[in-house]
Amino acid sequence: MSTTTDTPTSSAQGTYKIAVIGAGGKMGMRVSNNLVKTGHQVAYVENSPAGQQRTIDAGRELTDAATAVADADIVVLAVPDLALQSVTAELVPQLRSGAIVLTLDPAAAYAGLLTTREDVVQAVAHPCHPSIFLQRQTPEEWADTFGGIAAPQDAIAAVESDDPAHRAIVEATVRAIYAPVIDVHWVTVKQLAQLEPTLVETVACMIGALLNEALHETVNTMGVPEAAARSILYGHTQVALANGLRGDNPFSDACLIAMDYGRESIIKDDWKKIFRDDELDKNLSRMLHLDHIER
Repeated sequence: MSTTTDTPTSSAQGTYKIAVIGAGGKMGMRVSNNLVKTGHQVAYVENSPAGQQRTIDAGRELTDAATAVADADIVVLAVPDLALQSVTAELVPQLRSGAIVLTLDPAAAYAGLLTTREDVVQAVAHPCHPSIFLQRQTPEEWADTFGGIAAPQDAIAAVESDDPAHRAIVEATVRAIYAPVIDVHWVTVKQLAQLEPTLVETVACMIGALLNEALHETVNTMGVPEAAARSILYGHTQVALANGLRGDNPFSDACLIAMDYGRESIIKDDWKKIFRDDELDKNLSRMLHLDHIER
């Protein structure tokens, strides 16, 4: 873990120098749209012509990468996982001592694909997205299911440094790029990889897609009117999550029997193996198009 004591260049004013790499991409635009509302000094970097045009159309000035990262306190890599290896190989050698490299997904960091330096801090952060139990107050909050616009959300972060100043920079940046943020939860890089993808993509997102497949079967194979199927599925999904995750109400005895039938018919007995380290490596290898992950 980095123990460098170099201080950020602009912390005295409560703001930092932030470089956004991939500022015109899907996530880069989300990040940049929030950073522009802050007092931070932000440099926007984008290589693709389409991304450059989006950045310019948003009223932001483009900066070349070398200039942007030269004195940055933190460099936000808003680029696809598959590009992180080459991007960090190019940029990390150019960073000042004590700078922070922030990736927005843990896969490449956990897999050891990033170029690192002892005097450069590695950090990872990922949004939790607005909770299904969030008490939304406005139409804008209801419309913001992804987060980062109007609906408050939590964020998860990891920073490989014992220096409180580094954590402060990461938290300030995380709260800015994912705003509005309620809490920032601190974990290790490995724990963040266990949360994303294992818990939320391998399990939760898969179940979400399975619900849609079940809806399709109900409507197109069984012939149930779509409006009726959607209404009962949407309502019961809320009940299922509220009861299953929070224990709001007990499931009925008949429902428990049907749930057992569903588990026997759909779920493999050894499904919990996905939480093992070797299975996490296998999952991330597939996501990153690798033969294997070396330790």
